[in-house]
Amino acid sequence: MKQVLYYLLALLFTPPIFAADMPLNMTEGVTDISNRVFSLHMTILYICCAIGVVVFGVMIYSIINHRRSKGAVAANFHDSTKVEIAWTVIPFIILILMAIPATKTLIAMEDTSDADITIKVTGSQWKWHYSYFDHDIEFFSVLSTPRDQIDGDATKSENYLLEVDKPLVIPVNKKVRFLMTSDDVIHSWWVPAFAVKKDANPGFINEAWTRVDKPGTYRGQCAELCGKDHGFMPVVVEVLSEADFDAWLVAQKQQAAEAEAAAKAALSSTLSMDELMAKGEQVYLASCAACHQPNGAGLPGVFPSLIGSPLIKGPVADHIDIVVNGKAGTAMQAFAKQLTATEIAAVVTYERNAWGNDSGDMVQAADISGDSAGNSNGDTTTDPATPVTLPATLPAEDNTADTAAAAQATAVVLDDLSIDELMAKGEQVYMTRCAACHQAAGTGLPPAFPSLVKSPVILGPVSDHLEMVINGKPGTAMQAFGGMLTPQELAAVVTYERNAWGNDSGDVVQASDVDGHGK
Repeated sequence: MKQVLYYLLALLFTPPIFAADMPLNMTEGVTDISNRVFSLHMTILYICCAIGVVVFGVMIYSIINHRRSKGAVAANFHDSTKVEIAWTVIPFIILILMAIPATKTLIAMEDTSDADITIKVTGSQWKWHYSYFDHDIEFFSVLSTPRDQIDGDATKSENYLLEVDKPLVIPVNKKVRFLMTSDDVIHSWWVPAFAVKKDANPGFINEAWTRVDKPGTYRGQCAELCGKDHGFMPVVVEVLSEADFDAWLVAQKQQAAEAEAAAKAALSSTLSMDELMAKGEQVYLASCAACHQPNGAGLPGVFPSLIGSPLIKGPVADHIDIVVNGKAGTAMQAFAKQLTATEIAAVVTYERNAWGNDSGDMVQAADISGDSAGNSNGDTTTDPATPVTLPATLPAEDNTADTAAAAQATAVVLDDLSIDELMAKGEQVYMTRCAACHQAAGTGLPPAFPSLVKSPVILGPVSDHLEMVINGKPGTAMQAFGGMLTPQELAAVVTYERNAWGNDSGDVVQASDVDGHGK
């Protein structure tokens, strides 16, 4: 009996370092928080094991030594005050001892203050959208495991279902703050090595953070059942040295510029029907087949069939609009930021001519209204229907005609709009750019995102309001929109915020006010 007890004690007090190597145990992770979570897990486990050894030890001892065959006679007593106090006080003390380190760890996990980088993580069926605040970089991260592996027609790779086309990239030794939200249903962004698992809820913002001490590639996945392709929504994070991360930022901006130039060049190109169908099929299988099925039959009641559907038989413009802008209240998301104009033209052409639809319609990149499709890096291009601000002074080599055209375009930008026009345009910009954080009703999510209803910013000078929208606010989640919106859009959204939700300031901001502010 003593020997068995010694073995139990030796097992109970085995150092946690050995437990970390057990394949079925919790992973230790690569961050300070993940190490603290692991240590807390092992501490609580050992306390539970100790309680189990004591309780079951007493039970087994009593069963063996106080059995009837040995002539044991049960004691005859009703209660004992001392025993009642003991088994109330002792568990209370144990719970307090467990609660102290647990509370400290939970508080540390929720402390997102003083972050070096803020990244907005948006879940959608079934991909992740990453937006880097202060860097004007955003892109979608989609599963890259080949379909033949998923169908069982090819050997599965080492990172099967845990590989993406574009991983999230963060620097080493920097505090990274994550703002989690969703476009449709509840998702959950989970990377075990970081001890980060946070729900992404539509209409709400949750916060998390990490600081990784070791460069490398770390993998996770969506941990909330979010629909039929929940198992195909991985998370991949690549942690780079500070120098490599800075180089990555430069490369992303260069790629965005090249993609924008390519998108503009594509507007003047014309593809044949065969080229459009080939490219369209490729885009469809990558971006649409998960819902509408590879054969276009959809899932009736959930995802409509595209075979002979009213959308296919209807006007091409309506088809383009739903692909570009999505459909509110349904699972149909907007692909304007996910696909180029050429890709959208190709996939619309493909859908209108595949599976026996045979409409004969051909859509070119130039037909994508307003060039509203984004580039492949997720960066939006400017809508030609929206006036574009051109430099006040053009280079010396530009000719007179170019100068006149620039002056005319600038004049269009600075034309005064009525308050009704500004409010309508401002609401559109607000719902697209601001509502994810400050909510559609302007109530925000204090303290992460302040309310705009009667806020000091709204009640204060217009110039301060413009300053914050154009240049952002360092140290907060408020990013700079000066390089993302036209003066007209900036003027409209500021006017909208100052007059919506009962603010009723009466202030009217024009594009000329923004231009004069030094955007």
